[in-house]
Amino acid sequence: MKQFFKFVLATIVGLILTTIVIVVIGIAIVASASSDKSVDVSPNSVLRIAFTTTIPERTPNNPLAGLSFLGLDGDKSIGLNDILANIKKAKTDDNIKGIFLDESYIESQEATTEEIRNALIDFKTSGKFVIAYSEVYTQGFYYLASVADKVYINPKGIFEFKGFSSQITFLKGALDKLGIEAQIIKVGTYKSAVEPLVLTKMSDANRMQVTSYLGSLYDHFLTNIGKSRGINKDSLFNYANNMNVQSPEDALKLKLVDGLKYKDEILDELKARTGTDKKKDLAHVEIADYTKSDDDNSDDDNKSSSGNKIAVIYASGEINGGEGDDNSIGSERVSRALRKVRLDNKVKAVVLRVNSPGGSSLASDVIWREVMLTKKVKPIIVSMGDVAASGGYYISCAADSIIAEPNTITGSIGIFAILPNLQKLFNDKLGVTFDGVTTGKYADLGDISRPLSPDEREILQNQVNRGYDEFTKAVATGRGKTQAYINSIGQGRVWTGQQAVKIGLVDRLGNINDAIWSAAKKAKLKDYKLVSYPEQKSILDKFGSDLNVQMKTRAIKSELGENYIYYQQIKNMTKMMRTPQMRLPYELVIK
Repeated sequence: MKQFFKFVLATIVGLILTTIVIVVIGIAIVASASSDKSVDVSPNSVLRIAFTTTIPERTPNNPLAGLSFLGLDGDKSIGLNDILANIKKAKTDDNIKGIFLDESYIESQEATTEEIRNALIDFKTSGKFVIAYSEVYTQGFYYLASVADKVYINPKGIFEFKGFSSQITFLKGALDKLGIEAQIIKVGTYKSAVEPLVLTKMSDANRMQVTSYLGSLYDHFLTNIGKSRGINKDSLFNYANNMNVQSPEDALKLKLVDGLKYKDEILDELKARTGTDKKKDLAHVEIADYTKSDDDNSDDDNKSSSGNKIAVIYASGEINGGEGDDNSIGSERVSRALRKVRLDNKVKAVVLRVNSPGGSSLASDVIWREVMLTKKVKPIIVSMGDVAASGGYYISCAADSIIAEPNTITGSIGIFAILPNLQKLFNDKLGVTFDGVTTGKYADLGDISRPLSPDEREILQNQVNRGYDEFTKAVATGRGKTQAYINSIGQGRVWTGQQAVKIGLVDRLGNINDAIWSAAKKAKLKDYKLVSYPEQKSILDKFGSDLNVQMKTRAIKSELGENYIYYQQIKNMTKMMRTPQMRLPYELVIK
């Protein structure tokens, strides 16, 4: 009888779960169908742009956007690709009279903000207006908003203008207490990814490089705000250095904003600018929805009737072996995309969009090989996003040309490996010991229950040295430099895009559209279509595995709040164990 009830209960649970899955799939299908419908834009409309989440390279393929249940992501997130395309489309759309930058936090990094900022500057050449408003101006959002015709802040709001800072979390003290030793094998004076595991503060070399690139980023930040607001750069530096802006009134007095207004006053101004009666609602369209609007005046490349194509291959996230996904670079997935476009005769040129801090040296080499082969048969241009460093630079260096933003983080040409020694943890903390038999002197090389012997450390060091030699050789060949020169600017040192142009690691400054134009010019194309790779997975493809991951991630984020970044850092450190890495020094967070 007990078995019968177990069987019945299992059947009922199975039916419930099956029903839930069917309902979810049904909703997804309906949502997908409805999401394909075009959006009508009313005359005299405003394009509203509000960034409240991190901006990915591409808009996720999510038919459930706007819905939120079962832990699925219902956010209407929009990728940089569609943001730039929509701003460009709005420039020539007669129904759009201006852009409203509203209450944004800009969680994304500097180069992404730079691309959007430049798109807004181009939009303004149409004669249309850009208005910015917020209750809280972070430095990132103010950098974007500073190009607006009018910048407004709530009279009781917060205006942050204090300079940049970058902090590293060091884990050595915690590891010592646990009885864990991080055994480091590396090449590169500045290759400081391992420092949090073996030091309690920054090394002199690392402090020097961070000071250098942070200073470069800050100088660019102040210079561009100064140009937009008509304020001397040195004055801006002093405002931040002396914390002169402590209230909205201070920001207005120093001409960093144009007025102190409440939201209703902003809406009234927007109505006046669009010729809308004050008693009527302001006609507007959200930027995520504007993607689905039709605009006959648009010069969209994909409206071309040409059979010629330029392929844009997105390589975003950490580099690892395997398939990866839209937020991580799997060597198999990206290599397959490169092979596909290389063998497609209709694809005349390739743009490789790299936004990666690096990762596995082996996986990076697998992708580098495909870039090399592609270069032999058709032009390939690299466009660097927020970061294209270490392994991210390695997969870029073989291209015909490299284009980066001034505040892209790149370089970090170096390699390292970490092997944990848990002997004290096992023996002293847990009372666990090990014993065994081997058939050779090095049969148990890599055993984490004991420290490396001098001979073993030498073997691993030779492997890392060989990897660094191959790295610098690949960069030297790709960039047309001597290996000795690349070694002199390598050593794991991090550079900004602006610095990288001066030392020859990058060809010129620009955005992804500049890279596409460059690819078209090199392929001698005037008429072409853009195609994107790798193909994005829909939420239905990811339903089974990603649902569980999403729910766990949300739970951890909710529990840890702002401290989630430290959890991520520790998690990333564990990923780096045992496998040679071409990776950025650490999680770069600039505040």
